[in-house]
Parts: sequence; C-alpha cells; structure tokens
Amino acid sequence: MASPELGQVGFRLHEDDSVLIARTDIAPGTYRDGAAELTAADPVPTGHKLALTDLAAGAPIRKYGQVIGFAARAIRAGEHVHTHNVTYREFDRSHDFGAAARPTDYVPAAQRATFRGFRRPDGRVGTRNYLAVLTTVNCSATAAKMIARRVETSGVLDDYPHVDGICPLTHTLGCGHSGTGNEGFEVLRRALRGYAGHPNIAGLLVVGLGCEVNQVRALTDDLRLPPGLPVHAMTIQELGGTKKTVAEGVRRIEEMLPVADAHRRTEVPASELVLAMECGGSDGYSGITANPALGAAADLLIRNGGAAAFGETTEIYGAEHLLTSRAVSPEVGRALVDRIRWWEQHVQRDGSSINNNPSPGNKDGGLTTILEKSLGAAAKGGTTNLCDVVGYAEPISTRGLVFMDTPGYDPVNATGLIAGGAQLMCFTTGRGSAFGCKPAPSIKLATNTPLYERMPDDMDINCGAVADGARSVEEMGREIFEHVLRVASGEQTCSEELGYGEEEFVPWHLSTVL
Repeated sequence: MASPELGQVGFRLHEDDSVLIARTDIAPGTYRDGAAELTAADPVPTGHKLALTDLAAGAPIRKYGQVIGFAARAIRAGEHVHTHNVTYREFDRSHDFGAAARPTDYVPAAQRATFRGFRRPDGRVGTRNYLAVLTTVNCSATAAKMIARRVETSGVLDDYPHVDGICPLTHTLGCGHSGTGNEGFEVLRRALRGYAGHPNIAGLLVVGLGCEVNQVRALTDDLRLPPGLPVHAMTIQELGGTKKTVAEGVRRIEEMLPVADAHRRTEVPASELVLAMECGGSDGYSGITANPALGAAADLLIRNGGAAAFGETTEIYGAEHLLTSRAVSPEVGRALVDRIRWWEQHVQRDGSSINNNPSPGNKDGGLTTILEKSLGAAAKGGTTNLCDVVGYAEPISTRGLVFMDTPGYDPVNATGLIAGGAQLMCFTTGRGSAFGCKPAPSIKLATNTPLYERMPDDMDINCGAVADGARSVEEMGREIFEHVLRVASGEQTCSEELGYGEEEFVPWHLSTVL
C-alpha cells in the first residue's frame, strides 16, 4: 500500500517553513512528500507542528516564513515540534517603516456597501440602541445591576421596541488609588468617557456611591458628551441608600425610554463603521483560517471607507515589523515600536516575560511561543496600510487600519476598542471563548470545524471551512464582511442571544491600589 501524501494530513504555509501544521491528527508512520518520504516519529495532534527537516540545537524554526522560536535541542525531521523542544529568545527584527505601504484601492463612493444603523443627532451612527447605567466605582455596581434588572423584568420595555435593553456598565475600580497625576486613573476615565459617549448608547444614567475618588460630578463634567444625549447622575449616599437609589434609577430610566425609542434605523454607508477585531482562545489554526479571513473582511471594510481596529500589543510582539512596514508614515511606525518598548520595560518591572503568553489553552491548541501566536494574530490586520496608532481607550478617528495599545487579556482589550468607538466586534477563537461586549455586538468566528460543530450556540461563523478546502481566505472574508453588515443592521449574534456582554466591561487597571 502506498504511503499517504503529506499534504493530505498537513499544511506547509510558506516555502521557507521548517514545520508542517497538522490538518488532522498525524499518526507515526511514513508519508510521501513529492518524490521524497518523511517518517513521523511522534503522534502530532491537529493544529500542532511536525518538523520537515533536521534542526540543529539553536536553529531558528520557521512558520509563515518567519521565526517562531529556536530549537532547544537537536530536532529530527518527523518529530513533534512544541514546548518540549522549542525555546523562545529575543532576536533582532528590522523596521523598514512604510516599505510595504501601498495606495488603498477604494470602492467608488456610489458603489459602497451600506447597512441600517441609528444616525444620532450629531452624525454618529450606532449599530444598537441601549440605555446605559454607568458606575463610577465598584461600590455602586450592585445598585446599577439592580436598576437594569428591575426595568428589564418589569415588562415596560415591551412598549419600546426600538430600545435594545438596559446595559449596566460596572467595574471594580474608581477608588483606592490617587485621582490626580495618575496614569491609571486617566485610563479609567478615558474608558468611562468612551462608553458614555458611545454611538450605541441613546441615554445615560451615572450611579456613584458618593465618597469615592472617582466622583460622579467630576466624571460627568469631564464626559464631553454628544449634544442631545439624555444624562442623569446620582449617588447612593445622597439618595439615602440602595433601595431609594434603585427606585429613583428605575424612574429615571423610564423617563429616558421614550427618547431612546424615538431613534430609528436608516440606510447609512459602511464608511460609518469602526470594526473591532479580537482573537482569544487561539489555536494552531487561528493564523491559517479565521484571522486571515477576518483580515480580508477588514480590507473590504476599509476599501468601503470604514475603519478596522485591533490591539493586544503583547500578542503582536515579534510580528510588529510586518505592521510597521505598512505604516503610512515613519511617525506611525515609530509609535508602534515605542509601545512595544514600553511593554518590554513594563513586564520586566513586574518580573514577568512577554512569553508567559501563550496561555495553557493556546499551547494545547498547538501554539508554542508568543512569536508564533503573534504572527497568527497579526493576520487580523489584513493587507492595507497601518494608518494610526492610538493609546488605550483613545478615540479611533482615522479611517483605515488602526492599532490600539492594549493588553492581550480579552475583556480589557475589547473594552479599550469599544471605548475608542467601535460599534461591533469580530472575535476569532480556536478553543471556544465565551464572550460578549455590550453595548457592541460580538460576532464569534470559529477557526476549525470541530469547534463550530461542538459549540454551535456560541459560534456565528465557521472559518474552519478554509482548512476544509470549502472556502478560500478571500471567500471567507467576503462572508464575514456581509455578516458584519447584517449584524450592524440589527441581526442578533450568538453571544447576544445568550445574554453575554455585561461582565466584560473591564477597564485596564494600571493604578497602584492603596
């Protein structure tokens, strides 16, 4: 019996690669590779790596045509390549700012895609129509949730069909730290400002305790909200306790409901969209299927005049040179490198290492080093120019591809991007992350078919079709783009139907707790 073809069981992503990615579980045995043969010495799980050549100790290991690590010992062709025989170390990466930047091939204005969104009085466009209960401090979180639940269970929302719900935005910060000259405090304020003025919010109730560092009045004075947005503010201590606060909060929400319900969806151009992009619970397929397909969708949105933004600075580490080469200017390229350098110093001060990422689940899925994870994660950025680099939760005002400096932790990253103005998110996962991010809908993209079939109630799109040979990356990108437009027009996502999104408001905690 002839040996099976190596191409039937795995992918070689680039001609310079020294590893094959398992398409299915590879059993020990001999496989044909053209005229040659390769003997697999070890079982290699789906998504993991098989050595295609002998690698000397210390030799670079390549995937995507890029270095993902170094052989910790001599590795023979046919061996499983993973954490047991691969090491991470620093190496020089050149930054040829803008060398790969190219003019964007925009779709003519008359032919651009559209969706049905909520046009606000100041011109902003929302994809959802929520009333929000925003807290200044952890101490008012329970009251905020009680207000939202009481309104939603009262039946009053039945009379206001154009309101998507009441969204409590609670967090664990707001006190126990300095409120002046404090970077962490300003990061919190930026996140709160971004959500308060988000285009998916039609009215706002701010609830505080009364004695916290992050005072209600100081916060509301600093919000710089869009004109015409109804805003109410109150504190538990001034109102005489939790029960009175909840009753008053319900009354004020009910007062805002007719105003919010008056908003209607209208046809608007896709250029109004800011798409947030996230990958979490990644696996060996993330950089092969869902992430490049999402990158293709981002390219389509940008060609239609919109913006696509992604972050997770620690998860593009080692791939940043691929982004800086597409920077529209040396200043944009240097801004990204500056953030990388900040993170190197930040983790060093903490006694940690950027290579503490990937997570255990990522490693189970086949990702060995942060370099490998980053190269796959950077594929979300598509092929267009890098137009801007912004700080955490700063407004995303540039059309095109934008990078935001955020941690890799999914809810913290998502909070920053949505605070920046993203009206919806695409979230790729190979392990099965359970996630939502109210007030923005989250579209879940499975990297492989077994995951999609195992978690059908959580996954919106099966990008495993790329690995299965049923779709090209470009076809999958078109499918994602069209799905984005439908969700922006009101179609519910799986995470919305399940009720996810309230616990994922997690501003980045940079302050020292006192």
